[in-house]
Amino acid sequence: MTDADPMASADLHPVPSPAPAPRLEVVVPVYNEERVLAASVRRLRDHLDAFVPFSWRIVIADNASTDATPRVAAQLAGELDGVEVLRLSQKGRGRALRTAWLASDADVVAYMDVDLSTDLRALLPLVAPLISGHSDIAIGTRLARGSRVERGGRREFISRTYNHLLHLTLRARFTDAQCGFKAVRGDVAQRLLPAVRDDGWFFDTELLVLAQRAGLRIHEVPVDWVDDPDSRVDVVATAIGDLKGIARLLVASPLLRFVLVGIASTLAFAALYVLLRGPLGATGANAIALAITAVGNTLANRAFTFGVRGRAGLERQLSMGFVVYVITVALATGALTVLHALQPDPSRALEVTVLVAASTCATVTRYVALRMWVFAHRPQPQALETPPLAIVPPAADSTPLV
Repeated sequence: MTDADPMASADLHPVPSPAPAPRLEVVVPVYNEERVLAASVRRLRDHLDAFVPFSWRIVIADNASTDATPRVAAQLAGELDGVEVLRLSQKGRGRALRTAWLASDADVVAYMDVDLSTDLRALLPLVAPLISGHSDIAIGTRLARGSRVERGGRREFISRTYNHLLHLTLRARFTDAQCGFKAVRGDVAQRLLPAVRDDGWFFDTELLVLAQRAGLRIHEVPVDWVDDPDSRVDVVATAIGDLKGIARLLVASPLLRFVLVGIASTLAFAALYVLLRGPLGATGANAIALAITAVGNTLANRAFTFGVRGRAGLERQLSMGFVVYVITVALATGALTVLHALQPDPSRALEVTVLVAASTCATVTRYVALRMWVFAHRPQPQALETPPLAIVPPAADSTPLV
């Protein structure tokens, strides 16, 4: 008598292999959009199916809707191949995008507003540079030449004013921060997104500013865009949040940190000069005070402004900083010589004023020299080293993709 094969009577089912990761994932963040969600998703899916020549996925990121949006989204996911749902328990477009993109396995992650105000014909030009590896981030822009925009004068004015403000305060080099039409390479998103702290509408701006500071390549695509008359955006609350976000990024900017270090160095120089002027004379006091503050300034900018840690390259940077110091001494000494030629016995206050003015004139030269020469070969910017608290954990705030 032989033993029966234990597998002979087993109810065997083939284990399905996991679906391959798509080249593109398009996230549609929604909040209380039961009225337009179904039509927009079907239209987007038809466009992807007809015009995108690589694999794709649509993810409806529902951030705490209170109407029938979750039910409509679930129905779409059940009826349509390539459509999935991510449900979050808290509001915030930035939170929804960060959670969905960090959970994605796609080569490129993108998003667009549910109203589909942007002409979908711009989608392939948006993602193609990322698929090819040419760029790191791509954005639609309504403010560049070649764009065609239909919207009221009030919104046009607010948009242009906001982007001009970004150029003035944060030195932004992109033209349209808030257009709801963006894409990021998947590997770049994994490194960059956890550093983005905003959970709301400022998310887009912060993402682009951090990308620019990290030296990432931002590709812009002019778009055709039609304003949604049923927009739910609270303009006043959004503007206040944007101003707070700009202030936060401005405080964290290298230029502002350089200015703060410069102010501290200038005050220290003035105090040392007054202290040493009697025993060493004007020229000696100027040279010694500048030498001490130059070393302190270089070390402070090394750690505080440019984020360089450790002793690697310290000697080279100090020697290069000395060259910058010599230029500053030359400017200050020249100013002092001119002052004494014009007024043989100037007051201490006048001497300090002239020397501080000369040092201030050398500030631009110092910043450019430190940024482009002394610390040009520093490590990858700290913007990509993310604090854990900036990440919204999907497990605690969302349900799995269905």
